[in-house]
Amino acid sequence: MQGYQHILVPMDFSDACSQVLNRAIELGKQNQARISLIHIVEYLPPMDPGYDSVILPDWYDNEKVLIEQAEKYLQKIADEHHIPQRQCKVINGAPKQEIIRYSEEHQVDLIVIGSHGRHGLQRLLGSTAYPVLHHANCDVLAVRIKD
Repeated sequence: MQGYQHILVPMDFSDACSQVLNRAIELGKQNQARISLIHIVEYLPPMDPGYDSVILPDWYDNEKVLIEQAEKYLQKIADEHHIPQRQCKVINGAPKQEIIRYSEEHQVDLIVIGSHGRHGLQRLLGSTAYPVLHHANCDVLAVRIKD
């Protein structure tokens, strides 16, 4: 059996990210696999009390700033772990869908994602990890986050 060749690590910039990334790096070394990092910016336009979108003149600028900040932070993490910039991507969208889409488009064969030990299966895996686990076309490793 051939080992993993391309490992994807979705980063949410939480304190737990280092635990997940360290596990992915360990697996990457064992398999001589390429590691890619992604961060999903899920910026929703402001809503009024009636749940209608409120288009503000600076809405696009706010989204652009969030993406730029995320790119800088992701690159900082990548530099610390010697991951090339070409293997880092910030995407705008819904995390669940974008992680799966990216993994399919880039021939990822393992997604390493964090999980939390709370109540119930969805809370156990997290609101993002749960759908990724069930819809990804590749292996998914849920790393238990130690509080």
